[in-house]
Amino acid sequence: MSRIRHWYWIFRQIIITVSILTMKSTAQIPIRLLTHNIRYATSSPFTGEKPWADRKQLMINELYFNTLHNPESFICLQEVLHQQLLDVMGGLDKLSPGEWGYIGVGRDDGKQAGEYSPVLFRTSVWKLEKFQTVWLSQTPDKPGKGWDAASVRILTVGVFQHKQSKRSIVAMSTHLDDQGEKSRQESAKLILETISKTVAGGGKHSEPLPVFLAGDLNSERSGSAYKILTGSDSPLDDTKSLAPVKYGDSNTFTGFDTKTRPTEIDHLFVGPKTPKLWEVKTYGVLENKFEDGVYNSDHRAVVADVMLVGT
Repeated sequence: MSRIRHWYWIFRQIIITVSILTMKSTAQIPIRLLTHNIRYATSSPFTGEKPWADRKQLMINELYFNTLHNPESFICLQEVLHQQLLDVMGGLDKLSPGEWGYIGVGRDDGKQAGEYSPVLFRTSVWKLEKFQTVWLSQTPDKPGKGWDAASVRILTVGVFQHKQSKRSIVAMSTHLDDQGEKSRQESAKLILETISKTVAGGGKHSEPLPVFLAGDLNSERSGSAYKILTGSDSPLDDTKSLAPVKYGDSNTFTGFDTKTRPTEIDHLFVGPKTPKLWEVKTYGVLENKFEDGVYNSDHRAVVADVMLVGT
């Protein structure tokens, strides 16, 4: 009888272990993705533009409000100077003490100089496995302008593990050049190369990793960079195209006055297409000005609610 009990106990432990592993590998994780070009803190504001000192609390409130009830949220920002990053992180910390961390560097020197394209995440929910900055140029491992770009441009890449389910994903935030068409095209190709290298199964990951890409592409849906990132050879899908529920305006860039032609240049993508690892629930473009008349940025935030599914 003792031997039977012994083997029964072993069998039971095997069943429990398999169940736990199965649960971890098939866990569905609801994630809110938010991307916003917050407009760098210029010393020479445009007509209709308030200085960062007047805009920063509006921006902090937006980020806090729109991620409050989803702990798995990621916030991707663009045009963030170092002091702005400190302001945003400090503001979120006052509202949610100790919750938020970030990855990212200043694009000009790989430290604190120039604009960041950071990824913000809750440290109690996500464990950072690795992080890198890719310069969108012919020398991706060091600061420098690429092709016909007017400015240095970067891609921020992080691999995160969901602490509860142990699933890992790749998060990317970027800001393509506003002047150079060739730069945008080549940057899009370099982003796809980076995705291919980063999400491929290998090391501790036996299967391809799910990835999302957020950012200001300075490319409308008809633009070459957008077409490259959503083409037949790309692993990415546009969350807007997949979402059954859409909210808000289409255009994401407004400027600070009514004379500016609005455009749709900020986007959220998920991948890979095969195997299908994401289910997009909603997509929205948030307003950037209310009754106080103050634009919190010349861009509107883009938000998508997605479900990480599959194995």
